[in-house]
Amino acid sequence: MRLELKMPLRLFAPCFVGLLLANAGPAAAGDPPKIEVRGSQILGPDQQDSGEADWLARLNNWKRDTTGQHGPWLAAMRAWRGDQLAKIGYDDAQYRRPALRWTQRDFVQTQAMMEDRYLYDPVTRRYTVGRFLDDLTQRYGGIDSVLLWPVYPNIGIDDRNQWDMLHDLPGGVAGVRQMIEDFHARGVKVFFPTMPWDTGTRDPDKSIHAATAALMAEIGADGINGDTMFGLPLEYRAAADATGHAIALEPELAFSDDRMLAYNNQSWGYWPTASVPLVSKWKWLEPRHQVHVCDRWATDRTTLLQDAFFNGVGVQSWENVWGWWNGVTPRDGEALRRISTIYRAFPDQLVSAGWRPHVPTLHYGVYASEFPLPGKTLWTLINRTDWRVDQRVMRVPHADGQRYFDVWDGREMRPTVENGQAELDVSMAPHGYGAVLRVDAGVDVAGLAATLKTLAQQAARPLQSYANEWAPLPQKMVPIEATPLARAAPPGMVKVPGALFDFQVHGVEIEGENKPGLDVQYPWEPVARRHHVQRVPIKTFYIDKHPVTNAQFKQFVDATAYRPADGRNFLRHWIDGAPKAGDERRPVVWVSLDDVRAYLRWAGKRLPNEWEWQYAAQGADGRLYPWGNDWNPAMVPAPEKGRELTAPEVVGQRPRAASPFGVEDLVGNVWQWTNEFADEHTRAAVLRGGSYYQPQNSYWYFPQTYKLNEHGKYLLMAPSKDRSGTLGFRSVMDAAE
Repeated sequence: MRLELKMPLRLFAPCFVGLLLANAGPAAAGDPPKIEVRGSQILGPDQQDSGEADWLARLNNWKRDTTGQHGPWLAAMRAWRGDQLAKIGYDDAQYRRPALRWTQRDFVQTQAMMEDRYLYDPVTRRYTVGRFLDDLTQRYGGIDSVLLWPVYPNIGIDDRNQWDMLHDLPGGVAGVRQMIEDFHARGVKVFFPTMPWDTGTRDPDKSIHAATAALMAEIGADGINGDTMFGLPLEYRAAADATGHAIALEPELAFSDDRMLAYNNQSWGYWPTASVPLVSKWKWLEPRHQVHVCDRWATDRTTLLQDAFFNGVGVQSWENVWGWWNGVTPRDGEALRRISTIYRAFPDQLVSAGWRPHVPTLHYGVYASEFPLPGKTLWTLINRTDWRVDQRVMRVPHADGQRYFDVWDGREMRPTVENGQAELDVSMAPHGYGAVLRVDAGVDVAGLAATLKTLAQQAARPLQSYANEWAPLPQKMVPIEATPLARAAPPGMVKVPGALFDFQVHGVEIEGENKPGLDVQYPWEPVARRHHVQRVPIKTFYIDKHPVTNAQFKQFVDATAYRPADGRNFLRHWIDGAPKAGDERRPVVWVSLDDVRAYLRWAGKRLPNEWEWQYAAQGADGRLYPWGNDWNPAMVPAPEKGRELTAPEVVGQRPRAASPFGVEDLVGNVWQWTNEFADEHTRAAVLRGGSYYQPQNSYWYFPQTYKLNEHGKYLLMAPSKDRSGTLGFRSVMDAAE
């Protein structure tokens, strides 16, 4: 059933919406300024296009008079808001809903990969929520919510859908529920994503919104983030409410329909940079709507933080971006700590229906917002200039008995008062911040003394003294130990002679361009990067002619009685501890790196290093495919494009596709494990060869690497999640020269 918002505005929310409309005030004389919306933002006073060419507008940007134009612009903004709310028949019921009011205080949200080693310890096989949160508290003051990401970029390596991948997290549903309870014990709300584009993997047999809402209720999550979504449709609100479990909705992208504001309590803000800060459209329409300003690739977050502070909205402090660590610098971290301290001390101010952005200041390049409540008013200020500002920053109306506090520096102020006006001196560093609280006579602000003390302690060290240089995390490749030397080719293996090999390969990660720290870092490289070129000396070795089969792995299991500590998905394609009839010579899959290494220890072999795998596949002529430079679909199994995974092809069916050394089934049958890499936060393995499984309908599924100059980076967490129905391996033995 599709619900629609059709009732007139006057029937809804008489108190809060009445405040919004009452603040419209009279229009200024003459033609009011045009309100210009840019996506999810609104241009400020005197930012409107006046018709000149773009280059001239940029050239004359310093002439913008935001102060002189503020009155008419604010009146036009209020009138525009009233018109928009009436047009969409706005209902603020979800913002008045007690179970969702926490969204208005959800100031700092981080997105965390489930694979992050601070969140899950693969050695002890335990979630480490305390370690994860302690680190964020130490570095930038902590978070109010976390968006946990168990799906992309690994989804699509097999037919597991987005809900399957959450079930495959360590401990299953019970383990995830306990992890969420650990976050709740620290006052942190938990979101998970929903992927509308995931229509090529296993069919969940119910609608995407119903499947997601049911799972969120089952695990006790607090919110749903709509990945790639221009607002979560009303069906998500209805599906969540049908479970009896209140869920906050938060799309990644700007609403495609303004009516979505009524039931999406939060959203992300991908905001373009402007010297004059823009105004959040959604917060202007509904001041209780929480925006998290986000820029996943920004290594300097100053502008992001300033834009958020000016608008009184939240921050998405995303650092682990699909396994690439974009760590917050110490300076940005300290700025975020001070912003969040102010936010958490005065949360009611930030949802004031009387919010006035772009209130006049006395300095070019200094911008302020006013958040008034009865008896007290908060101003947030940002300095967009390259110089310090510290005298006569603002002039505000004054009444007898009012007191002023610099809540950025944590001190009471002594303004100059003349003719009913108070002039405020606020010390703001270049590209810095300021905040002022005015309290009326006789008004008591709970906890103010303690808040000022905390803020003063934070301000004791100048923000500019903190380092602001970004650097990628160093990675280490997990070494692969040599095997006993073989003097002849073991059964099923072929000889690959030693050589000086020109190793050229690049990672096919969908996002990240070629940023430092992306992809992997080989031992000879100073930093991880996407593209790799190195002349590598290779000693003679033997490599399996085909990937290890189910029959070969069954011999190992029978000989050792091997049972992994984490058994979820282990050999899930077998029945009663054995391969299905007819599958004996298919590649073994659903095996983790731990399982593979156990087999190899038993067999006296090892995994190939990636450059060894590539040399065995490519030879010395740099060809793109094992059989040559031209793509030939007959050389690989027919791709499986359905929503359910079929079995891989029996090995040895395509001898014409062999490499120059006679190695077969290198490309297009099953992915093959090679090297493991790790940094402080992420473990990953390089996978080679691609597979026959190609889920359809989305760009975001794990990309294929049929070409021999490409590799896949597969994030690692725990065997239950890492095992895959298209991921096998082949082994290597070192040779006596």
